[in-house]
Amino acid sequence: MTLPADRFTGVLAAALTPMDENLVPDEALMAEHCQWLMNNGADGLAILGTTGEANSFSLKERIKIIEGLIERGIPAEKLMPGTGSCTLTDAVVLTKLCVNAGTRGVLMLPPFYYKNPSDDGLFAFFSEVIQRVGDDALKIYLYHFPQQSATPFSLSLIERMIKEYPNTIAGMKDSSGVLDNMISAAKNFPEFCVLSGADDLMLPLLKEGGGGCITACANISSSLAQSVYTGFHAGQDVSEANDMLVAVRQIVSKLPPAPGLKALIARHTGKQKWLNIRPPLMNLDDDKVAGLYAEVDATGYKLPPV
Repeated sequence: MTLPADRFTGVLAAALTPMDENLVPDEALMAEHCQWLMNNGADGLAILGTTGEANSFSLKERIKIIEGLIERGIPAEKLMPGTGSCTLTDAVVLTKLCVNAGTRGVLMLPPFYYKNPSDDGLFAFFSEVIQRVGDDALKIYLYHFPQQSATPFSLSLIERMIKEYPNTIAGMKDSSGVLDNMISAAKNFPEFCVLSGADDLMLPLLKEGGGGCITACANISSSLAQSVYTGFHAGQDVSEANDMLVAVRQIVSKLPPAPGLKALIARHTGKQKWLNIRPPLMNLDDDKVAGLYAEVDATGYKLPPV
């Protein structure tokens, strides 16, 4: 079954957030990076996610980043900002801002601080957000990342949310790494857009009705991922592109995503500002950076020119 036209499908990059020497988000450099991503295969930009260091930023900073990108010419309809929060009111403020700005969807982590919440509690949280935002244009993509949040979205909860809010609960980024979970969601809920959080699982998910991917690696490999996505839908043999995509992903995933990818983008652009990162995250040591560069270079993959 074909996903509804209003679903956010394709290749989305979990965009990095550059910072200046004072660790203040640099919206101008981020807009430059986002434009480069869109010019090189990214259908959308999942900003303020895990790779974008969202939980290192205050609500005011997140608002400033979203507004700053749009002011600098990044189309709102290309954005899927992360608006999840442990604070209900913060989640509402940020989600409402995104809807009013015209973003095509928002990506929401569950409220993750209080562990082992019931499905009733999670349903109540998202129900409050939806009702307080109060806009039919709202499209929520659930962020299923149990390794990080320790708060999974069960299939029964997803079913309940879709039944209550069929036009709002639009899909899910599944970063669990469990292909069976992604396929089950795609098959059980045909209008629910399941996006893989892992590049190597995008192709098998597409074969089962998935919508594409949202990945950290797409900061450097969005053109490769797009070749796989477009080629698959055109009925082409995408094995060569997919093999390269998987190889690059395997290298990048050995390291914390933000420090490793920032090191690669710093080398590619020649802009050392990309190495700025907020504690508690730390830059990689020189040996790890050298090893990362060597492994990526050994694949033969070349990043698109800046």
